[in-house]
Amino acid sequence: MAKMWAGRTEGAVNQIADDFNSSIHFDCRMFREDITGSMAHAAMLGAKGIITAEEADTLIAGLEGILADLSSGALAFDMSAEDIHMFVEQVLTERLGDVGKKLHTARSRNDQVALDFRMYLRRELDEIADLTKKLVATITAKAEEYADYILPGYTHLQRAQPILFGHHLMAYAMMLLRDIDRLADCRKRMNLSPIGCCALAGTTYDTDRRFEAKKLGFDGICQNSLDGVSDRDFAVEMLSALSLLMMHLSRFSEEIILWCSWEFKFVELSDSFTTGSSIMPQKKNPDMAELVRGKTGRVYGDLMALLTTLKGLPLAYNKDMQEDKESVFDAIDTAKMCLKVFDGMVATMKANKENMLRAAQKGFINATDLADYLVKKGMPFRTAYKISGGLVAKCIRENTVLEELPLADYKAESDLFDEDVYEAISLRTCVETRISEGGTSLASVKSQIAYAKEMLK
Repeated sequence: MAKMWAGRTEGAVNQIADDFNSSIHFDCRMFREDITGSMAHAAMLGAKGIITAEEADTLIAGLEGILADLSSGALAFDMSAEDIHMFVEQVLTERLGDVGKKLHTARSRNDQVALDFRMYLRRELDEIADLTKKLVATITAKAEEYADYILPGYTHLQRAQPILFGHHLMAYAMMLLRDIDRLADCRKRMNLSPIGCCALAGTTYDTDRRFEAKKLGFDGICQNSLDGVSDRDFAVEMLSALSLLMMHLSRFSEEIILWCSWEFKFVELSDSFTTGSSIMPQKKNPDMAELVRGKTGRVYGDLMALLTTLKGLPLAYNKDMQEDKESVFDAIDTAKMCLKVFDGMVATMKANKENMLRAAQKGFINATDLADYLVKKGMPFRTAYKISGGLVAKCIRENTVLEELPLADYKAESDLFDEDVYEAISLRTCVETRISEGGTSLASVKSQIAYAKEMLK
């Protein structure tokens, strides 16, 4: 394909250099945005009298034809083209003749690619937000299903205090709700139009940048032309938001991997979201969760790659910025796939109520409540703490739990103990007396579920 920038030079580039310089093999995915943006540009040129209304209509009709042909497969991308912008303009010129050459009036590829990139990321961001909302709804439904299952809550990966499984699941729902909010916040700064900034300094034509911005669904325009063509903050912000999202999925993955092991057996994953071993027939591997955990590092790498690319660039546009897209595209594809598989994995996950409860009992995670029982009867906390610790040690020696220890053993430690101690240290009581807002009581969990449902609206 002939170089449309030929003039100052002959446009003849060494084949290796040409391949190295080309971006169409990855920026072709922005063809819808490129063509839609060009339609708005043609309409603006016509409205401002920079080209005739008839020429604008001809350009728009030609662009609509290219869009339809690319969408249907009737037109294939020419991978010898330098980029998607040159490809579309070349096809348009072949179809319309000299009228097609008027489309690029009052713009540059610098502001054109910035426009395409913002529009493309805006669309993908909305899709990721929708996928995240769907996952929050799935987690919330699962939390509702298993709201009153008791399991150990952990600190330092040691059993700490009893909580409800619904409470644990809703912690991840809250994380993902923040991710949705972050994506929406990122979208606000992304949704400003750079078109009309041209190469870097604007244009001598009497254009209407706000006309194009409104037509393309932007909230406004980039206020400085140098910044408009060189800004990639919105891409970094999106990668940062996706990195946080993936971090949350990875943490959840780690817990699921632990929970479905024989050492825990708190949950069982569906066969449709696990794999087997080639030589060990008993294995049921949580490969989907492991892959999500692994792919998190990949998205982190995409963020660091773009930050590193941008850190030393002078104003305005530099060819280095062509490296922005592959990192972002990779992170988008990765996050979308992880969200889809995670949603299905959680939706089909089953909880084991008995194993969770037994682990809570064997973890002596009601020891704090035992100490509180004595404190409420007038004993100093440190004294109560020591007595509770001694009773836990006794249970460990005798392979029993606090709930099954005879009352005589309690009374041997303090006369303050009575029959009501068993009610006080019941795991159900321990959970239900956590009455502070946001705590693990069933009423609190139901309130958290209602909050999440309201936020999803």
